[in-house]
Amino acid sequence: MRKEINVWYDKEGDYLEVLFERKKGYFKETENDAVMEKIDDEGNIIGFSILKVSGLKEQKPLSIILKEQIA
Repeated sequence: MRKEINVWYDKEGDYLEVLFERKKGYFKETENDAVMEKIDDEGNIIGFSILKVSGLKEQKPLSIILKEQIA
């Protein structure tokens, strides 16, 4: 079975969004101001977003670990 991952980039807003699942959830802050993780009601990571993507080329490589909540 294949899993579909949706990638969306808005050049004007300089915003990248990656969704592993299309389901209800909300964005939550991470340790990096540019990155938000999208989680569902159970705490599973269903995607992430990156703000000001073009500004990252002037910085060190972006590295962040997204962590699911374990009940």
